[in-house]
Amino acid sequence: MTDTPEKINLLGLSPAKMEAFFADLGEKRFRAQQMLKWIHQLGEADFEKMTNMGKGLRAKLAEVSEIRLPEVVYHDVSKDGTQKWVMRMPGGSSIETVYIPEKERGTLCVSSQIGCALDCSFCSTGKQGFNRDLSVAEIIGQVFVAAMSFDKPGERRERKITNVVMMGMGEPLLNFDNVVDSMNLMMDDNAYGLSKRRVTLSTSGVVPMMDKLGDVTDVSLAVSLHAPNDELRNKLVPINKKYPLKELIAATNRYLSKLPDRRKATIEYTMMEGVNDEMEHAVELSELMKQVPCKINLIPFNPFPNSGYKRPSNNRLYRFRDYLVNQGHIVTIRSTRGDDIDAACGQLVGRVEDRTRRSERYINAIQLDNIDSEQTQEGPSL
Repeated sequence: MTDTPEKINLLGLSPAKMEAFFADLGEKRFRAQQMLKWIHQLGEADFEKMTNMGKGLRAKLAEVSEIRLPEVVYHDVSKDGTQKWVMRMPGGSSIETVYIPEKERGTLCVSSQIGCALDCSFCSTGKQGFNRDLSVAEIIGQVFVAAMSFDKPGERRERKITNVVMMGMGEPLLNFDNVVDSMNLMMDDNAYGLSKRRVTLSTSGVVPMMDKLGDVTDVSLAVSLHAPNDELRNKLVPINKKYPLKELIAATNRYLSKLPDRRKATIEYTMMEGVNDEMEHAVELSELMKQVPCKINLIPFNPFPNSGYKRPSNNRLYRFRDYLVNQGHIVTIRSTRGDDIDAACGQLVGRVEDRTRRSERYINAIQLDNIDSEQTQEGPSL
């Protein structure tokens, strides 16, 4: 008995691969454009409803392909309008996607991996460990699900998603090919039609892949910095030990130099009380960022259980910001959104699963540290 060939999921085909798919069927290249519009603009997953394709072609499509969407296992809407989805992927693991509405735009935060291998000390996702990369269909499926939550299938949607940021779970540059194909779909006129200025990739600093990215695309760039010196960043963002700040800054400038316009990088700086929010850190950050055309986004730490970090007070946030502004930098403080639905990356899905049990080991380590601290202060108990 022979196995039935696995059907091709058209949801994950880039424009070039969609054209190749239809060419293999003996069809003209315009069929690819039609299919992209049906899927990504009209949100249609039923071949029989694609009326501008002949009956024979529709039957052939159903035989060899499908449009398979992610399984939504959780969806909630915050009191501030933020939405969050948890989507279960083949194999049983889950990822999360967040939509943040603002006055003049709607930003979708998309995951690129299940878990993350970089293990940044303040990140909830990092405590779950790394499972696997997401496919193009699994990445773009998040955009599809969010977009269709505002509309009915088969009807041209009002554009609610104006910006997409690859800032969800995972390090996008460690899933390079799938992320690039996904971003190309986001920007394709026959799909989501987003501007290159409105698609942003955020990286913790995988320097060789930053250079490779600049050779194939010109999306906007965000850098997860979080510390103004190597000693502190080695602790917070361990990949800094491999690609220290000098190399990261140089790679950021190389990427920006390849862009056809005068775009700035976004520097993400998560602030944690007593860790990286002192005025000495502001002085160091100001000097470091004078080397880069950028805008600095200060992010108050979003607490999760047993993180070991605290959110700084507003006074410390504003003092830090004001110093940077007075030094001539463009600075914003990210608004805290979706607290009531755990919209910070990794918070909710971390409670759904922990496949590597890294968070359990992390909690145990913190408990041991607390015990050692108590014994040091009080002396050993008998």
